[in-house]
Amino acid sequence: MEIERRILIVDDEPPIREMVAFALERAGFRVEEAQDAGEALAAVTDAPPDLILLDWMLPDTSGVDLARRLKRDELLATVPIIMLTARSEEQDKILGLEVGADDYVTKPFSPRELVARINAVLRRARPEGEAHEILEAEGLRLDPVSHRVTVDGQPVALGPKEYRLLHFFMSHPERVFSRGQILDRVWGRNVYVEERTVDVHIRRLRKALEGHRCDRLIQTVRGAGYRFSTQEQP
Repeated sequence: MEIERRILIVDDEPPIREMVAFALERAGFRVEEAQDAGEALAAVTDAPPDLILLDWMLPDTSGVDLARRLKRDELLATVPIIMLTARSEEQDKILGLEVGADDYVTKPFSPRELVARINAVLRRARPEGEAHEILEAEGLRLDPVSHRVTVDGQPVALGPKEYRLLHFFMSHPERVFSRGQILDRVWGRNVYVEERTVDVHIRRLRKALEGHRCDRLIQTVRGAGYRFSTQEQP
């Protein structure tokens, strides 16, 4: 089972977006579109894509400025960016790469070349298999492809939010996250809910793990937040 990679196309020209979207969907990608920087920011803060195709010239700002802004954001800095532009001068390419773009495609371009460039950037950004890596800790096993959680082979029933919480924690072991950071990473930054919502879902997650004696892995760090750890809590 292959998980679709999500690509965000940011371009103010509908024919370009349509042509690129058609090529990417045929290549097996899931495509989202934005016609300006405002729409792009709303899309990426809600759910970061796997890669952004970013036009150099946008109606409300430049693609370079938007790329610079995205790379300054801790939660979005790792999202790869490919600049799309009619500019072919070397200094423009250098500027795009200096602000954090991972590649640079000059218009007009071949859709096949673009797909190849996207696949190459995704391989560099996330080595093959890493996105689907099974996470394990002391008998607790999370398979992101099948969305199954087990402890010593016994299934653990989790709700969608509890599953995402556990996946987030197991992907970032031994790190303390505040409630606000957890909300940003698991709920998304365009979702406005109380920080105490995190506590409710943490309790549900612990309850589900309690019968398997794994609830102790979700630790409360007083005054700071929560962490996932296999070490005994001091």
